[in-house]
Amino acid sequence: MASALLTNVEQFTQLAGHNRLAMLTFRLSGPQVFGINVFKVREVLRRPPMEHMPSMHRLVCGSFDYRGQTIPVIDMALAMGYEPLAEVETAHIIVTEFSRSTQAFLVSDVDRIVHVEGANMSAPSSGLGYGTRVNAVTRLEGKLLAVVDVEQILAEVDNRPIEVSPKLQHQAEARPISPRRVLVVDDSVVARKQIEGLLKQMQFEVVLANDGADGLNKLHQMIDDDSDEGVALVISDIEMPRMDGYALTRAIREDAKLKGTKVLLHSSLSGVFNESMVANVGANRFVAKFQPDILAAAVLELLPPTS
Repeated sequence: MASALLTNVEQFTQLAGHNRLAMLTFRLSGPQVFGINVFKVREVLRRPPMEHMPSMHRLVCGSFDYRGQTIPVIDMALAMGYEPLAEVETAHIIVTEFSRSTQAFLVSDVDRIVHVEGANMSAPSSGLGYGTRVNAVTRLEGKLLAVVDVEQILAEVDNRPIEVSPKLQHQAEARPISPRRVLVVDDSVVARKQIEGLLKQMQFEVVLANDGADGLNKLHQMIDDDSDEGVALVISDIEMPRMDGYALTRAIREDAKLKGTKVLLHSSLSGVFNESMVANVGANRFVAKFQPDILAAAVLELLPPTS
C-alpha cells in the first residue's frame, strides 16, 4: 500500500497555484491525524534496519542506506511529544526532500493523500498544545488535521547558525538601497527567524507576516501610511495556509499600487515546476531553501543601488 500511495503524485502538481495543497496524512499514536505536503515526499517505506551512533541527535533514531545514500531517520513521534517509535517494527518511514537535503521521518502508519483548501487552513490555537511543531490546522471529514512544521524539526536537529559571508555583508552595507525594508512571509516560525536574521546581517529592516493574507494586509497598511517608506522586496514562502505564495504574488501583480513590488519566492520545494510557476504568477525570482549566501546574493541582485 505504501509504495502505491505515491505512484501518481504528479497529478497533484495541478493544485499548486490555486491555493490548494495535497497532503500525505499519517498517524503517530492514537487517532490524531497529521499531514505533510506531498510535494516534499519522495517515498513511503516500511521501517528498514537502522544503524545508530551515540553522537546522533536525540530525535535521530538511526540511519540507513537509501538508494546509495546514507540518510538520517528522525523519530517524528518523539519530536511531536509522543512515545518514540524507534523500536516499533511495524512503523513506516516517509522519505522527504527539504531544502536540498534528504531525510526520513519515522511514523506509526501512513494513511492517504488528501486535498486541502488553503483558505480553510489556519494557525493552530495555543490551547491545542502543539507549540511551534504544527504550523496549520484544518478539518478533514470532521476530524482535526494538523500540518507538521517539518522545517522547525529539521532546524532543531541541525542548529548551525545562519550566517551571511563577510563579503556579501560588506556589499549589502555599502550599497545605497532605499527603502531598506523587506517583508518576509512564511508560516514557519523557524523560517521567519532564519530569514529575518539573514536580512538583519545585511542591514535591512524586516517586517514579518505569517501567511499570504497577513502579508498582503501589511503591504496595504504600509502603502496607506503616507509617512511610511515602503517595501523594497517581498520574500515569500510558497506553501502557506489561507493564501499561498503564488496567490500572494498574483494579488500583488493585480494591485495598481503594489504591482511594481519585487517578489522573491523562497521554498523548500525545489524543482523545475516551481521555476515555471514563478514565471506564470509574475514573481521576480525563485530560490530554494535554505543556503544563506544564495538567498543573500539573490536579494542584492534584485535590489540595485538607488541613485
